[in-house]
Amino acid sequence: MDTERPSRAEAEAAVRTLIRWIGENPDREGLAATPGRVIRAYDEHFAGYAKDPGAVLRRTFEETEGYDEIVALRSIPFSSHCEHHLTPIIGNAHVGYLPDRRVVGLSKLARLVDVFAKRLQLQEKMTAQIADTITEELRPRGVGVVIEAEHFCVATRGVQKRNAVMVTSRMTGAFRDDPSTRREFLYLIDRGPR
Repeated sequence: MDTERPSRAEAEAAVRTLIRWIGENPDREGLAATPGRVIRAYDEHFAGYAKDPGAVLRRTFEETEGYDEIVALRSIPFSSHCEHHLTPIIGNAHVGYLPDRRVVGLSKLARLVDVFAKRLQLQEKMTAQIADTITEELRPRGVGVVIEAEHFCVATRGVQKRNAVMVTSRMTGAFRDDPSTRREFLYLIDRGPR
């Protein structure tokens, strides 16, 4: 981080200031404990900053009986926050890779999504971060990541378009270079309910 992290008391004071700025009384009964609640919520919302995304994928398995087809985990729910407005981003990530001798436990793919989601984000950046981390740590023959999400900065302010879903993708290796591998991955993540 570029700057020294403020104390919890300083963070709570900042929330009190924002409450006053909107025209409310931060000392009234319903709001008196709000600064503490907001900071505890921020501890959860932004827990990804305290985690090393690469470390999530470092425990791998080589005993795969020669398995060399796509491994995909679809419809991984996540919540994040837009770095421009601090409003929620709610969606699903679909992650797949083509192993090269090593696989990782499926829960690790979901954890990786959470590490990046629990930071201030742009969906495009998060998509690339997930794909690039899998590429760096697993060295697979290819990676595919598709994210579909509703951005509350679009739904609740500005243009106010509810239910508009942004879709981003990042394909590497065989997912980018081989049209049949790309089609198979997109087929796998599109099957069934989400």
